[in-house]
Amino acid sequence: MWLAIKRGIVVLIGVLLQILLTLFIYLKLGEYIQIIEILYGIISILIVLAIIKNSKRLSIDLIWIIIIMLFPLIGTLLFIILNKNRNNSKILKNINRNIKEGQEYLKQDESIKKEIQENNLGQLRYISEFAGFPVTKNNDVKYYPLGDDVYPIMLEELKNAKKFIFMEYFIINKGKMWENILNILKEKVNQGVDVRVMYDDMGSVAMLPTSFPKELEKYGIKCVLFNKLSPFSGIIMNHRDHRKMTIIDGHTVFSGGINISDEYINLNSKHGHWKDNGIMIKGEAVWNFTVMFLEIWNAFRNEDTDYTKYKFEFKNKYKENGFIVPYGESPLDNEIIGEDIYLNIINQAKKYVYIYTPYLIIDTDVINSLVLAARRGVDVRIVVPGIPDKKFVYDVTKSYFYTLIQGGVKIYTYTPGFVHSKVFVADDEVATVGTINMDYRSLYLHFECGIYMKNTNVIQDIKQDIENSIKISHKETIEETKSNILKELWQAILRVFAPLM
Repeated sequence: MWLAIKRGIVVLIGVLLQILLTLFIYLKLGEYIQIIEILYGIISILIVLAIIKNSKRLSIDLIWIIIIMLFPLIGTLLFIILNKNRNNSKILKNINRNIKEGQEYLKQDESIKKEIQENNLGQLRYISEFAGFPVTKNNDVKYYPLGDDVYPIMLEELKNAKKFIFMEYFIINKGKMWENILNILKEKVNQGVDVRVMYDDMGSVAMLPTSFPKELEKYGIKCVLFNKLSPFSGIIMNHRDHRKMTIIDGHTVFSGGINISDEYINLNSKHGHWKDNGIMIKGEAVWNFTVMFLEIWNAFRNEDTDYTKYKFEFKNKYKENGFIVPYGESPLDNEIIGEDIYLNIINQAKKYVYIYTPYLIIDTDVINSLVLAARRGVDVRIVVPGIPDKKFVYDVTKSYFYTLIQGGVKIYTYTPGFVHSKVFVADDEVATVGTINMDYRSLYLHFECGIYMKNTNVIQDIKQDIENSIKISHKETIEETKSNILKELWQAILRVFAPLM
C-alpha cells in the first residue's frame, strides 16, 4: 500500500503542476472561455472515440473514458499531458529501440520451427513468430515450490560464476537474503567477474537509500536504477520493471516470483507463510533471458555493442525433451503477450487449468474465458492469498469471486498466508511460470517475463505444488461471496479504478 501511495503522490505532484500552468494560461484568456470550453468538448469527444477505436482491452481504458466525459477540461488535459510525457520520454524511447534491435539476436532454430509447424503447436508458434522469442529444446529445468527451496541453490550457482552475473529485480531489500548474495557478488568482482545489478526504483523506494547504486559501484558492481522516480515523469511512472532474473555465465538462469527480500524466503513475513516459487534453467533457453536483460541495461548504460559474447555454446545435450521458451512483456509495443498466453492456455484447455495469482483484477476477456472453460467441463481452479498484502486490492480481487464461482470456476484462498506465485498449468502438457500477475499493471503497464513450457518434466511438479496448496486452502462458496447493496456499490467503484491499482 505504501508503494501505491508513493507512486500516486509523485505522479499527482507532477500532473498538478502541469495542469496549474495550463489553467493559468486558460484563465488569462478569460474572454475566450466559451470558445475554449467548446473546443475542449470537441477534443474530449474525439479522444474518447480514438480510445474506443484503438483500444485492445477496453476495460483498462474505461477509466479514461469516464474521467474525460465527466470532466472534459481536466480529463482532456490529463490525457494529453500524460501521453505527451510518455511519447517524449527518452527512457522509454531508448528501451523500445533496444528491444527492437535486440530481435536480431533472437533467432528461431529452423529444425524446431519445422517441428512446431508439423505438430501444429499454435501457442509455440505465436510466441516464436509473433512475440519474437525463440523456442528451445536443449534444457534442464527445475521447479522449486518455495523461495526457501531455490535460495540455497541460487547461492551455490552464484559461487560458481566464472564470467558474468546479471541480476534484474523489481525489489531489492536489505536483509539476510541480500546480505548473503552481496557477499558473493563482491567476491566475484574481485575474481574479475562482470557483475551487474538492475532494480526498479518504485519497487525498492521504501527499502533502499538513494545512495544504493553508488554503494554497489564502490564494490565494483555495476548498477542501474530503472526509471528513477520523478514528479515530472507523468505516465511513464506507470511503466515499471517487474521482472525477476539472475543469469550466470549465459548457461544458468533463475526466475519465478521471488524478489530479493527476506519475506520471499519466509524470514520476517508480515503476511503469514509466503508462498512463492523459483525456477532454474540450464540450457539454450537462457539466451532469451540474457538478451532481455541486455536490452534494458543498454537503454540506460550503452556499453554492449555485441550481445553474442555473452552467449554460451552448449556442447552437451540435456535430457529434457520438451519445449521451453522464455518470453518478455513490454508495455511499449502492440502485443499483449502475457495475457494472450494466459488466454490461450485457458481457451485450449481440455481437462484442467490450475492458477496461482496474488491479485485477481481481470478484464471481461479473461472472465469470459475462465467461465466458458468451466462450462465446457474444464476443471478451473484459482489459488489466491488468504492473507492479503494490500486491503483495497484484495477487495477488488474478492469482487470477482461471485461471478467466477457462479460460472463454475473454483476459487481457493491460501489459508496459511500470502500467495505471490504467478503460475498456470493445464492438462499435464503446458505451464507458464513467471512474474506476470493477473492484474492490469502486470498485464498492460509493466515490463515482465515468463517461461512457457510444453511437455517438460517439471509440469507434474508444478501441478503437484498447486494441488498441495489447494489441500491447505479454503474453497470459497457462492454463499460467502454474496454482498449487501453497499458492499456491491463499493466493489463497483473499486472496479472502475482497478486499472490504476
